Order: sequence, then C-alpha cells, then structure tokens
Amino acid sequence: MRSGVKVGIVGGVFAVVASGVAYGGYNLWNGVTGGSPDVRAQSGPKTGPVTAEEVTATARDFLAAWAAGEAEQAGGLTNDPVTSGPAIAAYREGGGISETVITAGTPTGTIVPFTVKATVTHDGVSKPWTYESKLSVVRGESTGRPLVRWTPTVLHPKLTAGATLRTGTAKTPPVKAVDHEGVALPPEKYPSLAPVLDALRQRYGGKAGGEAGVETWIEGANGTPGATLLVLSKGKPGELRTTIDADVQAAAEKAVKKFPKAAVAAVEPSTGAIRAVANNPASGFNTAFQGAQAPGSTMKIVTAAMMMRYGVAQPDSRVECPDHVLWDGTRFENLKGFSTDGDLSNAFARSCNTAFIKAINPLKSKGVHNTALGDTARKWFGIGEVWSVGVLTEDGKVPESSGSETAASYIGQGKITMNALNMASVSATVKNGGFLQPYLIPKDVDGREFATAEPLPGAVEAGLQKLMKAATGPNGTAQRAMAGVPSPKGAKTGSAEVDGQGDSNSWFTGYSGDLAAAAVVEAGGHGGDAAGPVVAQVLKAG
Repeated sequence: MRSGVKVGIVGGVFAVVASGVAYGGYNLWNGVTGGSPDVRAQSGPKTGPVTAEEVTATARDFLAAWAAGEAEQAGGLTNDPVTSGPAIAAYREGGGISETVITAGTPTGTIVPFTVKATVTHDGVSKPWTYESKLSVVRGESTGRPLVRWTPTVLHPKLTAGATLRTGTAKTPPVKAVDHEGVALPPEKYPSLAPVLDALRQRYGGKAGGEAGVETWIEGANGTPGATLLVLSKGKPGELRTTIDADVQAAAEKAVKKFPKAAVAAVEPSTGAIRAVANNPASGFNTAFQGAQAPGSTMKIVTAAMMMRYGVAQPDSRVECPDHVLWDGTRFENLKGFSTDGDLSNAFARSCNTAFIKAINPLKSKGVHNTALGDTARKWFGIGEVWSVGVLTEDGKVPESSGSETAASYIGQGKITMNALNMASVSATVKNGGFLQPYLIPKDVDGREFATAEPLPGAVEAGLQKLMKAATGPNGTAQRAMAGVPSPKGAKTGSAEVDGQGDSNSWFTGYSGDLAAAAVVEAGGHGGDAAGPVVAQVLKAG
C-alpha cells in the first residue's frame, strides 16, 4: 500500500487510517459483517435495500482503496468495475496526484458525502487541492453485494463520461477578460462569468497574447481541454475584450441570487452586443445561454408578429378572448378563467391565451397554421438560424407542429424551446426594428459569420412596440414589475407549465432605452412575480 493514505467518516460513524499495511476490501467488509464469501454463497445473493451498515462499510472500503491508489480493487467495489478501475487509475496518473486524504461525512440514506484533500505534483512543483463530492451505494443485481454506484462525478463533480484529469502545461494561455470599456471581469467578482470565461479561454486564449502556466484541468474524451480546476504556476494572461458591461453584469448577478434557480441575459438592441449573463447557481450549466425550455406567453410577441404578417389582426383589431377554447380535442384556458373584450393590444396586455389560439382558424384557411409561427420566427427574429455568439449557446427552436401542439405553440408551449438569451433578442429585435445576432466577442476577432434576418416591416415594428408598451400599462401583466423602469419601455410576461413540476416556470422579457433583457425563474410562477423583477433590476442598471 502507498504511504500517505487516510480515510475517515466524521460524526462518529467510522474512521479508518491505512498506512504501511496491506489493503483488502473484502477483509474489511467481512470484519464488519462477520460473514464470509462461502457463507453468502450458500445462502444466495442478498436482496432488498442496502442497510446503513452496508453503506458505511462499502463507502469506507472504496474510499480507502481509491486513496491508496489501488484502482483495480476500488473498481471491484463498484457496480461497473470495467469502467471505474481505469478511470480511477487515470485520475491519479493523469492528474499528477501524489497524496490523497479522503474524509467522508455522515451518510444520508444511501448517499455518502466526502471531502478529498490531495497533493498535485508536476515537474517538482506541488500544490494542495481540496474539493467535495459524493457517492451512493446500491445492491449488485447479480451478486447482491453492496457496491458503489459508479459515475465519473464520484471522482470529481465536474467529470463526465470519457473525461479525465490532466496536469501539465496548459494547452491554452489564460485570459484576462475585460468589458466593452476595458473594466476587468474577474470571476471572483462576477461568478456567473466563470464558465463563460473558461469557454472564451479555450477558444480565444491562443489569440490573446498570453503565456500558458501549469494547471490541472478536465480533459474531454476527444482531448479537448475543459474547466481548469487548479493552478500550480500562473502563466501570463492575454487580454480579451468582451461586450459585457460591468455595471449591468453586477446587477444581473445580484438579481438572480434572489431565487434558487434563475437565469438572465441582456442585449443591446442597436448592436446585438451581449451586456450581461447571469445564472443562479453561478457554476455549472449556463442556463441563460444553453437552456432549452418552453418560454410560455413571452412567445406571444412572435405570435402577434405572425398575426400581423398574415393579416389576422392588428393592434387595434377587435379579437375574441373567451375563458376557454377547444382545439383538436384539447381545452385551453386563460389564467384563472378570465375573459375580456377589446382589441389585440388589450389581449396582449392581459396575456389572453384564447385570443392567440383563435388565430389558428384564419391561418388554417391559408394552409399555413402549422408552419407560420416558425417561419415568422426565422424570417424576422433569427430564431431557427445558427448563432455564432463566441461561446456555446443553444439556438431557439420553433418546429412545425400539428394538432393540439399548434395551439400550444402559439402561447409558447408544445415543442418550442428558448432560453433567456433568445428571448432577450426577441425584445431587442422589437426595440431595434430588426434582428441583430447577439454576440459576446466581435466577429472580426475570428472571422465567423453572424446569423441574419429580414428587418421588421414598419407597421409590424410599430405594432409590436405598441403591444409591449400596453403590457407595461395600467391593465398589463408587466405593469408592476416595470413600474420603475425608464421609458421608452415594453415588456411581456410568461409562465410555462412543466410536466411533474408543481409551479410554472416564470418568464419575462422587456426593453428600456437601448437595453433588452429576459429572465427565467424555475418554478417561479407568474412572469411578473419572479422573472419580472429580475429583468427590471437589470434594465435599471442600463
């Protein structure tokens, strides 16, 4: 056994220190249970949920083997030894791990949290490294033995299938990102930018003029470097100018922290420059850029544009807004079953679902009801085109629909998927009178092509601005959230139902002056209640 190995569980559960003695996982297990392989074989594989004693013993044995560098034995204590054994070996060897101390916390059911304190060494340079992870214990399907359920996140929470740790000279130099006016954007101050800055470094680090240092990073299955986990020796960062506005970014970071799961993005309508992106939680998945969720009634901006395009209704046209409608056997209702009389501006301001679904009939007579929304989204809003923002983003999707899905799509449900960046761009398009693809890095840095769309016709531009202004007025669902936001302004609320989720996702998009923003708050309910204040806080900072 290798020296410098310690494993313990705090809270009075167990403590094992392995140093200078032979390691044997099965011996440790038998010492706890008092059993033997022969006895278990005679009685047949054990069944039923794993016991607390089994969880404790299995976690202890696995963590001891891992810390000792006994990859094969550690893998044998998982439900996937073929994959886990080599992964554990690669973790130690590729990561330059020279010493490991693992301290496990008190189990919760079958879950055991633990803290890894390792020493990473490369070319005579060593640095301590600490992080937290967790494992779960399951019963083997064929053997009945309690085993660690294998997933790469056991080794590190950011590891994915096929990825591993690497320590050495970084493949790309570090970058010092600055905003559009040259203000530094350190991730310590702007935590939501951390994954964005990692992505920018991988793509543009070689062009920013810096020098690489020695680091530990996650390397993907295809050899692509991912997130940096530890810096052993700093390189020389090159400067990379982004379109972010430090003040707007700070407001966005603060706004999303009010909710457990929230995302917001802000775009400058006159240029397409991205001025802010923020998520809570700040680390991990960038929901604001890469989310793909139904946007709810914020989609009625595009639906209204479609209605104007095909002559179904104009802002001053009288429309029906009953409490419910039926389409293809599916009943669609307004919030709390309300109904109203008046024009399209009133229906938009009050977010009447039925008025927009009723647009299907006149479009059906033209033979375009299943495709008109997607065609309009692409033609005028650039939704459905491929955006080259400068980092990875998820493009909005408005696919062809049929049956009840067509009705659902007109109010932002069905198969439609958007994220905060997509919906911020929709508002920016209305304010600007035409689509300008959002971007974080100017295209002349690497010569990439931007997506394009046709300008909004003058009547449609004016009509959409009138509708979005009405939503901020006395009868509008966005009135309360936008009350303190400077004019000229416009907005649209939305709530999107999610299967298996009690409360709807809260959506909101709007603009003020030369800034547009959109936010989504998971399980936030009505758009004006959760996402609305997030957007308003960002717009006020502009």
